[in-house]
Amino acid sequence: MQLLKALWALAGAAICCFLIFVIHSQFLKEGQLAAGTCEIVTLDRDSSQPRRTIARQTARCACKKGQIAGTTRARPACVDARIIKTKQWCEMLPCLEGEGCDLLINKSGWTCTQPGGRIKTTTPV
Repeated sequence: MQLLKALWALAGAAICCFLIFVIHSQFLKEGQLAAGTCEIVTLDRDSSQPRRTIARQTARCACKKGQIAGTTRARPACVDARIIKTKQWCEMLPCLEGEGCDLLINKSGWTCTQPGGRIKTTTPV
């Protein structure tokens, strides 16, 4: 009798796990991102000019309400939409740890200055 109860409990748990998996797969189809996450879709580098590398990156984000695609710690991320609207780029912490962030004069982007003096300039499209 105990064995039968244990088997029924095990079968019930297996069915519950299967149903959770099916429901989850319906909400998060293949190719969809979880809310609040981003992924890099394309990354192109152009080093044809001396001492200069131009990188173009395209990201795909699934941001929550009130957020928009941006950059945090040199990676695509969902950030507060107010930061993008007001062009206060450094508030989204776009530079790597240890780098300094400065707005470009016309607020069209930002620069990240490394401790050695190397400067990376970013202008969002």
